[in-house]
Amino acid sequence: MSVAFTKEESAETASETLLPDRPISPHPNLVTEAGRRALERQLLEAREAYEAAQRLDDVNERRRQSAVPLRDTRYLTERLRTAQVVPDPASTETVAFGSTVTFSRADGRVQTYRIVGEDEADPKAGSISFVSPVARQLMGKAVGDVAGSGAQELEIVAIA
Repeated sequence: MSVAFTKEESAETASETLLPDRPISPHPNLVTEAGRRALERQLLEAREAYEAAQRLDDVNERRRQSAVPLRDTRYLTERLRTAQVVPDPASTETVAFGSTVTFSRADGRVQTYRIVGEDEADPKAGSISFVSPVARQLMGKAVGDVAGSGAQELEIVAIA
């Protein structure tokens, strides 16, 4: 039977299959080598999920299961196309893209983050995007430098 003659279960089913594209950042798509590999792995996983969904018999379920992988494939393809791999910093004198920086906050907390690309940033895992407010304050600074002011003051303790 032609897809044209199948009935959608509901308006909800139709809306689930027409997902809007994931937004693309206006910033340069800087990535570490590990970040590029992660994007490639995610793209492969999205393509595999899409192919698995295409093997489903029920047309409505196939559309539902295909929607997210198809959207992710478009996004990841574009992110890989525009990826600019930045080599690890040659020096630990100043904070740069790819640096791991330890800083103390005005309230006494000490935190360590690696500065990476937007798609690979995961603060809970110890990495922040180079366009995040904290990373932007730290870039170009050296050990002992203070960024920010007042309650937002950050003092750089170490750079690796």
